[in-house]
Amino acid sequence: MRKIITCIVFLSVLIGYSQTNDVDSLALELAYQNQDTLKIDTSIKLIKSLYDINDYDRALKYIIESEKLSHNLNYNKGIAEITYYKALIYAVKSDYINAVSGYEKSKALFNQLKDTLGIAKVNNSIGLIEIKRGNYAKGLQFSLAAIKELEKRHLVEDLRLAYSNLADAYYNINAYDKAIEFYSKALNVQEQLNDVKGTNRSNSQLAELFSFKKEHRKAIEHYEKVLANKTTNRDSVRGRIYPKLGGEYLMFNDYDNAAKYLVKGLRLNRRSRYKEGLLIALNNIGHLNLQQGKLILAEKQLLEAGGIAKSIGNKTELLKHYKLMKSLDSTKKRFDRAFMWQRQYYDLKNKFNKKEVNIDSETEEPLVLELDPNFDKPIIDEEANTAGKIEPMEAKNEDYGKFKLIFYALLAALAIVSTFLILIYLKRNSNIKYTQELEEKNIKIELQNAAFQEQTKHLESVNNVKDKLFSIVSHDLKDSLSSINGFIDLLKDGSLSREEFDNLIPELSENANNASLLLFNLLNWSKSQMQSLEPKPSLFDIQEVFEDKVKLIEQRMESKGIALVDHSLRDFAYADRSMFEIVVQNLLANALKFCKDGDTITISNHISNGSCIVSIADTGVGISKHNLEKLFKNSSFTTVGTSNEKGTGLGLSICKELIELNNGKIWVESTQGVGSTFYVQLPKSRPNGD
Repeated sequence: MRKIITCIVFLSVLIGYSQTNDVDSLALELAYQNQDTLKIDTSIKLIKSLYDINDYDRALKYIIESEKLSHNLNYNKGIAEITYYKALIYAVKSDYINAVSGYEKSKALFNQLKDTLGIAKVNNSIGLIEIKRGNYAKGLQFSLAAIKELEKRHLVEDLRLAYSNLADAYYNINAYDKAIEFYSKALNVQEQLNDVKGTNRSNSQLAELFSFKKEHRKAIEHYEKVLANKTTNRDSVRGRIYPKLGGEYLMFNDYDNAAKYLVKGLRLNRRSRYKEGLLIALNNIGHLNLQQGKLILAEKQLLEAGGIAKSIGNKTELLKHYKLMKSLDSTKKRFDRAFMWQRQYYDLKNKFNKKEVNIDSETEEPLVLELDPNFDKPIIDEEANTAGKIEPMEAKNEDYGKFKLIFYALLAALAIVSTFLILIYLKRNSNIKYTQELEEKNIKIELQNAAFQEQTKHLESVNNVKDKLFSIVSHDLKDSLSSINGFIDLLKDGSLSREEFDNLIPELSENANNASLLLFNLLNWSKSQMQSLEPKPSLFDIQEVFEDKVKLIEQRMESKGIALVDHSLRDFAYADRSMFEIVVQNLLANALKFCKDGDTITISNHISNGSCIVSIADTGVGISKHNLEKLFKNSSFTTVGTSNEKGTGLGLSICKELIELNNGKIWVESTQGVGSTFYVQLPKSRPNGD
């Protein structure tokens, strides 16, 4: 890399030295020449060389001397060339009046000499100066007049300037297809001349034009050409390109590339405090996060973008900001705010439309996009032939009366036309306003309907929860409590002996435990369905939870003849402890329910990829493949235990909801006739973004 830089510096010095050497050689040659046309031709070469190296003051000294000699010798070719170069220098110094005057004088001389190349160069220069001054239609005609001759002679240096001028003019009068045509031609010539600055500008302009025409792949291609240029290493250039390129990738939902360029653009523009680039980056990255469902981050970025757009007066990006904020608030069900953004969007858009209408009404004649052969011809005064003739007083009075009559007729016609145009304008404004009001009313009705549908769905869901809750309470909980009441009534009546009562105590305890667990699950399930469960995470010891929950089932395990294998370790998880306890209690109860005499239940925990994995395994009856698919679903699927234990079918559904609320996962592995293992994965620390 260092060698390449050294070579570039050496070549630049060598080229500069070569140009200086040419100037010195021509100056020396000029000093020893006679006062004739050959001396003027040499002087013109010297003036051109000085102009090429931007030594304008020295060039002007030779122009003054050569101009005097040319006039003395009546050498029109020399006068034309010198006048042209003097006008070029005036244009560089922004002295437009003297520049245009000089161009016209040199063009008149080139016309006399029938020098088509000289005429083409002057036309090209006039086109450039008019386009710079904002006279795009006029500049367009001059540049078009020069193109044919320059292309015929393959003058790439002049063509580079001509193509760029034409492209800029077409761009500014909104003739985008023509602008693309000439930016492409300019790019081709710039690449031949290794004009890095020019190729970057042409590629950028083409990318913006293709983006406007929604040809986003072509836009991406030209933006990437700018970035691929090895000399494009300035933060200011990349800061302008990255946000726009990211926006183009966003049009294809290519979120990875869009995010890559938008994040780079955001950082560069924040660092350089370039508000225009920062605004585009924030709007586009806010759009990206909105599409990916990152609503909090999107809202923060879009609000910042809106503030910048208003501060720098960028109406285009402000319009985009309003549209994105409307989509964001609609997604977040904030319909009143969405309606406000929609109204602001339409207000600003209507201002744009009115501005376009005013511009169109001020333009009396359509702009000519192609070369007009008569654009530069002087207007012939038809009354010139009668100039100088003296008319009698009566004839003058008669003509005056005619002109007066014509004037009043024109004035009346103008008043009628003006009134007609005003009425059309007022009617058009009234129609626009009426249309806008209708659109706003329709949008408001749509938003209200969406809100009503959302409320209806919620009420239906709550009603279904209520129905299911009453169904379970009336069936399963009723059975368990009825059994307990039956035992108590027998005991109260004295129908049971002490020995019979002692034998029935395990069954009574089983019914009480079933009723307790059933009620416990029902309450938690109903809370989750009503959307009132909110985790309160903290660090807690998993082994302590196992110890507490095993104590609750020790007696039932002993009565069923089931052994417990404890492989638990002291380890910490970051979650809501009470919710985790509910999950462990349910999983232990399920394992106990489906084990028989001689089976074992094994509890264990270990660390995997920074997470805590808890497992509860049993050697019970196992689960069939058909029934595995029904687990963890929000339904009341249940089967009878080995001792005819009943359940609601809600336990595993509740477990899944509680674990997912704590950023975890739950799953099962089971083989029928062999046993089942339930796994729970929880984070060991606070997840990012919480």
